[in-house]
Amino acid sequence: MEPFPSPTLTSRGIRVGMAQMLVVPGAVDDNLGRAVSAIEAAARERCDVVVLPECLDLGWTFPGTRDLAQPVPGPTSDRLRAAAASAGITVVAGLTEREGDRIFNSAVLIGADGTLLARHRKINELDFARELYSAGTSLQVVATPLGVIGVTICADNAYPSLALGQALAAMGAQILLSPCAWAVPPGFDNAVRAYGDEWVTAYGALARETGMPVVGVSNVGPVVGGEWDGWACIGASLAVGSDGEVILQAPFGAAAEALLTIEISLRG
Repeated sequence: MEPFPSPTLTSRGIRVGMAQMLVVPGAVDDNLGRAVSAIEAAARERCDVVVLPECLDLGWTFPGTRDLAQPVPGPTSDRLRAAAASAGITVVAGLTEREGDRIFNSAVLIGADGTLLARHRKINELDFARELYSAGTSLQVVATPLGVIGVTICADNAYPSLALGQALAAMGAQILLSPCAWAVPPGFDNAVRAYGDEWVTAYGALARETGMPVVGVSNVGPVVGGEWDGWACIGASLAVGSDGEVILQAPFGAAAEALLTIEISLRG
């Protein structure tokens, strides 16, 4: 295996890896294998932190989630923790979490030494997905060697729920990192109406108001289960700077796997 270079902070901020990976619903081992490979690849690209998608272990709204979801900490988060420690890189990743008889759509923040620094449970879940996922009830920020990081998940950053990101900024977050699962229905034509305007609008408004850059990373691949069964997750992962302007948008498509890297200036 190639050695992992030590990440290096620059005067411009931090180097973020956006790991737009394939998630196959229910294929836990394969999905985690792709996540580990993305973590290793981001480290080789000298990233300080890598952001992976929402529900990367099982896929969003997968019907078998109640049987397969694991606690956090637990086997799935432990595998990501080991990968983060081996590569020496901070990781933000979306996982499905079991606590007793409840299931949460969660995200973990893992330090470069493999320490589980934080867990966020999605608050603004879509109505039909609430049949599967319980809602989170808290927000937190974490002071890390890279800066103060806030974590949300997908629709937590939709325009009607910008108060969540605003609260994180008020708590001192210098950057907001968000696992996502952005999907379109069958027959969607990106050439007719390009996907992503709703996120550009929401992320831009949040960043301009708070001075906090926002990064959202979606998976690619099929949606299985729920009202969006048969839809496709299409990437189009997005980073906006502290001025609200788009600084990077990943390719669109159900097969558009990509690892993109970007230098992002932190909120002062």
